[in-house]
Amino acid sequence: MADLSQQFEQAAKDVKGLAERPDNDTMLRLYGLYKQGSEGDVSGPKPGFFDFVGAAKYEAWEKLQGTAKDQAQRKYVDLVKKLLG
Repeated sequence: MADLSQQFEQAAKDVKGLAERPDNDTMLRLYGLYKQGSEGDVSGPKPGFFDFVGAAKYEAWEKLQGTAKDQAQRKYVDLVKKLLG
């Protein structure tokens, strides 16, 4: 069995090949889990009010603050597996 970081990287590649684009909430969940799993807690300033997409992404990542990288990676891998069906 591949170690978690390898599974995480493979899931990041697999998600690009999904037959259908997931709904926006799922996309934001994927984004937040990926960022938390790869970079850790959110950093940098929050995007401005009129940058709706950037602000939504920032908030999705911010919700996961304090989550361990390996835990975020595991959740990301599990979510991608579920989406791949």
